Amino acid sequence: MSEPRAARPLLACADDFGLSAAVDRGIAKLVDAGRLGAFSCLAVAPAWAADAALARRLRGRAQAGLHLNLTEGRPLSPALARLWPQLPALPRLIADAHLGRLPLAAIADELATQWQAVADGLGSAPDFIDGHQHVHHLPGVRGLLLAWLQRHPVPVRSTARLGGPGFALKRQLIAGTGGRALARGLRRQRLPHNRLLLGAYDFAATDYRALMRAWLARVPAEGALLFCHPGEAVAPGDVPDAIAAARVRELAYFASPAWPQDLAEAGVTLAPAWR
Repeated sequence: MSEPRAARPLLACADDFGLSAAVDRGIAKLVDAGRLGAFSCLAVAPAWAADAALARRLRGRAQAGLHLNLTEGRPLSPALARLWPQLPALPRLIADAHLGRLPLAAIADELATQWQAVADGLGSAPDFIDGHQHVHHLPGVRGLLLAWLQRHPVPVRSTARLGGPGFALKRQLIAGTGGRALARGLRRQRLPHNRLLLGAYDFAATDYRALMRAWLARVPAEGALLFCHPGEAVAPGDVPDAIAAARVRELAYFASPAWPQDLAEAGVTLAPAWR
């Protein structure tokens, strides 16, 4: 009689904690219910200071990381704020990164400042690091990150290999703008990272469960990381959020019986997947 196949590990990570009270409430609901294994913190975002104590409590149930942000809001560090009073939009940041036009010394200060802000809020250093809109893998930024990790080694979200279904162009752009190069650096430094990344889509697709079942089917034996963006409905006066409707759909799915059912049917278990 053959041995039963071991469940494949999946680290389900909610991005954007600190963006707004609505996002933070949604993530907290899922972490408290055991539906997520990690959440990633936006120290630049409006709700971080108010909800840092909540993040510290949630960390007892899930890993908490730094969601490095260089594209939305204002810098935290004086050095970068003098050059960029407002953080640039992603297309400009990508272009400047590939043209070698980034103010790297100031961005190094920003990385250190955001790291410290999350560490102060959590009470100790973040458990891992990733990037808002995957900025951590861009040319120049990834060099700063890899240098930082020599002194502060933690797991890193790799964007080198993204699984479907669909949205192939988006997945190729993510990997091609720096994901594969970052993965080579992570391997050289023997830093823990995920071998597969799941969760990329256009935020317009309304059947999130269908997407999830296809992602779960692609989890390899060594595991994968799923990034997601759940949140409660925004209230009047909340920070404008272009993907607010998608957040509500994602929250509804993760909070429903369908999520553990789909995990079980796929032979996947929620667990760290850093290797």
